Parts: sequence; C-alpha cells; structure tokens
Amino acid sequence: MSGHSKLIILAGGASSRMKKPATIVDKLTEEEVKQANELSKGLIGVGIDGRPMLDYVLYNAKKAGYREIYIVIGQDGAQFKEHYGEKDRGNYFKGLTISFAVQYIPRNRKKPFGTADALFQALEQYPELKIGRYTVCNSDNLYSVEAFKALRETKSPNAFISYNRDTLNFPSERISRFALCKLDEHDHLLDIIEKPTIKESEDFRDTNGKLRVSMNVFKFDGTMMYNYLRDCPIDPVRNEKEIPTALLNMLKDYPNSVVGIPFSEHVPDLTAKDDIVEVKKYLESKYSQLDWGSLDLPYR
Repeated sequence: MSGHSKLIILAGGASSRMKKPATIVDKLTEEEVKQANELSKGLIGVGIDGRPMLDYVLYNAKKAGYREIYIVIGQDGAQFKEHYGEKDRGNYFKGLTISFAVQYIPRNRKKPFGTADALFQALEQYPELKIGRYTVCNSDNLYSVEAFKALRETKSPNAFISYNRDTLNFPSERISRFALCKLDEHDHLLDIIEKPTIKESEDFRDTNGKLRVSMNVFKFDGTMMYNYLRDCPIDPVRNEKEIPTALLNMLKDYPNSVVGIPFSEHVPDLTAKDDIVEVKKYLESKYSQLDWGSLDLPYR
C-alpha cells in the first residue's frame, strides 16, 4: 500500500465540554459518568468489553495502513500509557508502534494552547515529523478506514477530508456551528470560516451545491507546514492556536497546495456525555469485535 505511514493523534485537550452535566443522565451508568469526568475522551470505555474509543481509531488506522502512531497527551497523561505502553516511544501495540508526545502548558495558562500548539510540540519532540508527511487527527472522532486511506494515498502534499454536512448525523444546531470549507472546482481549499451565519453558508457551497466541513483529520507535508505551526497566531475568541489558522496562513504562501477530499459519511464524535450513548450504539452495530490479528500488518 502506497503513502506515508505516520499518524499523529491529538489527545491532550482539556475535555471541558465532556465534564459538563449530561441531559440524558438516566441513560448513562455511574461508571460512564465517572469516566467522562475523570478520563481523556479517547479513553472512555464505549466499546466492546469497555475498550476505549481510541482503540477503534487505532484499529481503523491500522487497517488503512498506518504503522507509526504518535499520541499527543497532556502532562498528566499517564492513563494512556496504562493502555498503550509504558515507554515514551517505541511501544508495540497490536502491530503498531506507539510513541507519546507531551503537550506542555505554558506557565501563564491553565489549559492547553490548542491543536496547532499540540501538533507543533509533537514535531519538536519527534524531528522526523518535520521533514516527512503525516496524518493528524482527533482521539475522540472515529474516522473510517476509507477516509484514512484517502489521506495516505492522495498525491497532494496537504489534504483533509471534506465531509458533506448533510451526512453528519448530529442535531442541526450542532452541525450549524461546524466550520465550513470553501473549495474551488478542483477541490483545492480556498478558505475556512468558523461558526458561519446562514448567509455566509450559502457562499460556501461547492460545485455540487454541498456544504463541506472539516472534522479535524488532515495530511500535512512536514517541511511545508512546520513554520506555520510554530508561528501560529492566537485565536482572539478561543485564546488558542488552532490548526485551521496555521493551515490558512500556509495557504497564502502555497496556493493550491491543500486538497479537500470529498466524503459523504457520518463521523462518530465523543465531545459531551450525551454522545456516549450514541457512540456505544454505533460501535455495537458496526464492530462485533476488533480482530487485530486478521489485519495485514505484523501482529503478535
């Protein structure tokens, strides 16, 4: 299988929305509420035998051909090592090599500094990522094998999956807050707009009349993207450094270097406690088991 083999998974966020009370408390067990309050989102046991969400992300990634995994954790991310290996780098897990990067919080802040900062810190800790190509994604979204494969195999130096907004199975109010992506007739990225108004949304329809959103899964050329992650400005509203900001700044200097690969499918998302119920249903219906040994990569 062609393409790069490195995947960076961002798992060092504060998970602040997950800590808020659920609106469907009667459908959650005490253990699920406890995990949601105490664990990083990717470690919440929503799967078979209580396995964490991140297992499924890794399973799909392995099936798509990724071999080297870098998980970006917080300074208190020891729980990840209990699941995926105690060493800082080079842990063997189900045929994958898993290493950990730590997103350190600046002294003047209480929360992590955003996704661009997380990715930048990973590149600083693993210099090989500065010169190669890699995929980066969230730990609390379950991307399909096909989406991962598309990013591995695209010839574009930079890319992202541009999802048809109509196929995301979320409440309309939630979907309306997703950032929209404007693409040209060749699917090159032109712009990204956060929390668009209805009028702004109409201007972002693609050539097929579809509204396209990013679910934070990207392929980057390390050499091309590094400086823009390093120099990423702070978002004035969120007070964080975000990957879309760095990406748009890179695009100014390298036009037509980012392709939005169109996909029409749902992406399970574990953002708040209410999502636990829906994600569990999805995993029960789609994954009867995680048969790691049947995949093409080495297994032991």
